[in-house]
Amino acid sequence: MEVRELADLGTDARRAFFERDAGVGEVRSDVRDIVERVRREGDVAVREFSNEFDGVQVGNIDVTDAAERAYDEIDDDVREAIEAAAANVREFHEKQVPADWREEFGDDGTRELGRRYRPLDRVGVYAPGGTAAYPSSVLMGVIPAKVAGVEHVAVATPPAEPINPVTLAAMHVAGADAVYSVGGAQGIAALAYGTETVKAVQKVVGPGNKWVTAAKAEVRGDVDIDFLAGPSEVLVVADETADARFVAADLVAQAEHDPNASVVAVTDDAALAADVVAEVERQAGERERAETIEAALEGDASGVLLARSMSEAVLFAEEYAAEHLTIQADDDEALLDRIDSAGSVFLGPYTPVAAGDYASGTNHVLPTGGGAKRQGGLSVDHFVRSTTVQRLDREGLSELSETITTLAEAEGLDAHAQSVRERFDE
Repeated sequence: MEVRELADLGTDARRAFFERDAGVGEVRSDVRDIVERVRREGDVAVREFSNEFDGVQVGNIDVTDAAERAYDEIDDDVREAIEAAAANVREFHEKQVPADWREEFGDDGTRELGRRYRPLDRVGVYAPGGTAAYPSSVLMGVIPAKVAGVEHVAVATPPAEPINPVTLAAMHVAGADAVYSVGGAQGIAALAYGTETVKAVQKVVGPGNKWVTAAKAEVRGDVDIDFLAGPSEVLVVADETADARFVAADLVAQAEHDPNASVVAVTDDAALAADVVAEVERQAGERERAETIEAALEGDASGVLLARSMSEAVLFAEEYAAEHLTIQADDDEALLDRIDSAGSVFLGPYTPVAAGDYASGTNHVLPTGGGAKRQGGLSVDHFVRSTTVQRLDREGLSELSETITTLAEAEGLDAHAQSVRERFDE
């Protein structure tokens, strides 16, 4: 990792930062075949792909009982940490539950209009496995759905011998109704279309690798999804007051996720930029996943950028639209007011991204690749549907009748207009 002048970045360098590629395109064709086979063949295809991709001969696909057993078997301190994190996540998401409302409109209250919210019936949460276990992702996916009132929340996670007991215990704590030992594209397909064992759901949420993301793209339309997310990313905006150790620690922590992770710091202070690079090099070598970290740090979408001013740094941050945005600066609130696009924001030196990843209560399932320009992270909103409600009395309809009939006839829909007139014909 090296310091680069932000103003001097060429076209290719800027493209690497602003067009972060999730790699979905390169596997889309293979994923389409996997999804179609699971749709046609159900459990048979699931077992075959689990053997091929995960190297596991799956016995029971439904391992719901194992989650309860794991809760009792894990160490007490780990169990207590899961429960504490779950409580915080639940408390934060309970604040998001929308309330039904109905109000009178019009001068005399002749129109009663409102909105009501109802949870989805069945939701599937994908919990990644692979090179690391992610019990935290289980909490982030299952708890908002349960808070929203979803009756059946299923979790799919890659098979292993054994499946990580901490991940399984997190499913139990979060309140998952079913747990399935199936991962990858085949896991998404099983949730979307159902198999002999897996019950089909209405919506699939949760992070995953490019195979999972491509599968979510493939099933979208037949079921709803949260969003398509790529490798994890962090942008740290820092001024001369920032501590280089803290900035570097957040960069290294995010690089730990994936060799394709994007980790960026931007500052207007040359001394800080140089210190951050030195700290990153020092800290990266001390971490257990050093090889993964080094690969991410060397990526074209990672680096320490030196801006000519904090205003230029802010403009970069808005265009970057980071999954995780950390602001470590003297007037962080003023900088935040100038940035609209970010998945989750971490203010101040003592708010590491890891706090949101695990235990502060916010959700860590977030849009990547600039997706924060269009949408926010996973929330209770993803698990409810709204219905508008209206009641008009005779006077209220009379007040609207000319507007309705004029517009209906302008559209050539005479029956629409007549449906109003009929109510006033004697």
